[in-house]
Amino acid sequence: MPEKNALCLSFPQKNIAVLTFDMPDKGANILSATVLDELESHLDELENQRDLAGLIIISGKPGTFIAGADIREFVTSLQATEDHIVAMCRRGQTLFRRLSTFPCVTVAAIDGICVGGGAELAIWCDRRILSSRTSTEYGFPEVKLGLYPGWGGTARTPRVIGLSNAVEMITSGDSIDPQTAQKNGLAADVVAPEQLMPAALSLVQEEELTKRYLKDRETWSGTINISETELGFLGVTASAHIRNQTKGKYPAPEAALELMLSGTNVDIEAACQLEAEGMTALFGSPINASLLNIFFLTDRNKKDSGIDENGVEAQDANQVSVIGAGIMGAGIVAAHLKCRIPILMTDTNEAALQSSASAIIKEISYNKQTKSHDVQRAIGLSPLLNLTMSDAEVSRSDLVIEAIVEDAGIKKELYARLEPLMRDDAILMSNTSTIPIGTLAADLVHPDRFVGMHFFNPVRQMKLVEVIRGEKTSDNAVATAVAHAKRIGKSPIVVNDGPGFLVNRVLLPYMHEALELLSEHVAVEDIERAAKSFGMPMGPLTLYDVVGIDTALYAGRTMWEAYPDRVVASPILIGMLKAERLGQKSGLGFFSYQGNKKRGIPDPGLAKFLEPYMGEARQFTKDELTYRLFLPMLLEATRVLEEEIVRDARDVDLGLIFGLGFPPFKGGLLFWADTIGAANIVELLKPFKHLGERMKPTPLLLEMAKDGRCFYQ
Repeated sequence: MPEKNALCLSFPQKNIAVLTFDMPDKGANILSATVLDELESHLDELENQRDLAGLIIISGKPGTFIAGADIREFVTSLQATEDHIVAMCRRGQTLFRRLSTFPCVTVAAIDGICVGGGAELAIWCDRRILSSRTSTEYGFPEVKLGLYPGWGGTARTPRVIGLSNAVEMITSGDSIDPQTAQKNGLAADVVAPEQLMPAALSLVQEEELTKRYLKDRETWSGTINISETELGFLGVTASAHIRNQTKGKYPAPEAALELMLSGTNVDIEAACQLEAEGMTALFGSPINASLLNIFFLTDRNKKDSGIDENGVEAQDANQVSVIGAGIMGAGIVAAHLKCRIPILMTDTNEAALQSSASAIIKEISYNKQTKSHDVQRAIGLSPLLNLTMSDAEVSRSDLVIEAIVEDAGIKKELYARLEPLMRDDAILMSNTSTIPIGTLAADLVHPDRFVGMHFFNPVRQMKLVEVIRGEKTSDNAVATAVAHAKRIGKSPIVVNDGPGFLVNRVLLPYMHEALELLSEHVAVEDIERAAKSFGMPMGPLTLYDVVGIDTALYAGRTMWEAYPDRVVASPILIGMLKAERLGQKSGLGFFSYQGNKKRGIPDPGLAKFLEPYMGEARQFTKDELTYRLFLPMLLEATRVLEEEIVRDARDVDLGLIFGLGFPPFKGGLLFWADTIGAANIVELLKPFKHLGERMKPTPLLLEMAKDGRCFYQ
């Protein structure tokens, strides 16, 4: 059979051509090399038709214009030479730039997602019309891959929408909505999806009469009119903002800023050349490779059903209940309401239930665009929340999510009362963060319909959900939990049952090692600095204060009971608990939060408090501190793989990035380990041999070192 084309040429009017992107057998259009060849062929053909009044570019896929370049083709070129990188950029620039010099007006009619290479193609058109569909967005996310737009985006965009607007869009990597696009001049109009083609045809006719697009072509091909004072002020303020956001760990936004600033005093052709040449410093760099890995991890997660067997379908969940009106329960309820999913919430304490409902309404009313609370949004979503004190009402739900106190006995009492009332096809879920699912399911009549669904705090910010499979949990229950987590905008990973599950199990060795370093006379600020220099969002001692010393002690005890041979039971936490130094909640922990301070400050009394727990002092280098903190995490991750707690090594990296903020620019814990190499890691562990089992290479690591294998094959 002949290969289907990705582009279709039609003529709705005799003198107006329409190129429709519609890649066969694909959910979204992407700009692969073959698609670019096809576009070039059509432009060659149309360029000779001198009677054309306009060319409209549109998508045949409702809700998606073009989702960007083919990222997989990028990966095959990561080792390319500088000349090849420049040539790749110049090829796209030259092709897209033809749209700005075409014999007729060119219009991009955009419905849905238009990002990356798709946004660059559209920005080279003379005009853009966007649909008012809520999913329509326009953006340049390349900096999130460690790059910047390389097909003319940094050269053309500042000339079309102004330098300040372009700097904000390109260096943040965030998309804008249709209304913002129209406001900053990127969109000529915003219309209903069904009016997109008629509006584009009308715009072509209007431009054919007025010839305004020709005036803009002349303006946009030259230099950017901005004074040296304005340019200097924009450079300083934008650079400071970028440094504050990236902490100097991500070079692409700063490179994009410098490129756009330096491109103001040259014409469009010279600006494109600067863009292509500058790309050589970013493309194929370690950070680019790491961020590409994050892209693929996320893409895989979106497609993963959570089970390996075919033919198992998730159940529909039309009615959901949450038991527990605490912080976690409220966060879970709010996540559902934001996705317009009706939900019921219950608690044994009616006052707590009412108070929680007020907090939930306040959260869901927040409008990100206006950065304020929207009364109309609250009015629209509030009817979806039902409060009840009745087990009978809860029992009619398709899914019941338990989010009560972290006590196995209390949870099991609830299940014993509720399960007999539930339908035989309903699924019961627990938000437990530490208690094994097998323990909680021990007395259930239907343990096959019981699954862990561990959300992370705060629910509104944390994307990760651990879906925990007990020994008797069915594939159907797992698939339903995974599908439901995605429905409310989360990224679920499936883990098998075990102490700490995945994230907490790998996190706790890192936190425990910080306590051991304290006892070896390492200063608090040195421990925190080592972690943050590595890229963690906060140091381990700050994390103790945020989590709460009592909560951390409970979780640590669970791990110590499970793995006493390698988990150190530090007396520091017990001492802090007795002294009521519980962290932020008490105003005093490893730092002081007294006076309602949200950010801790050094506590002058901490050194004296720690004196009884101090052992022999010694000096540490920065690298030693880094390895002391992060090698225990890595070793625990290899044990997780050995025990098949996760189905794939990639789940470890995604879980730690989304669950505890492991630095994305490292690509994930195991991806980072691959950059070092298993054999080198074994050598790095040798100086820590005296620390015992917790620093001993695992059989998996030794096997990988011997065979020269990586976690990512």
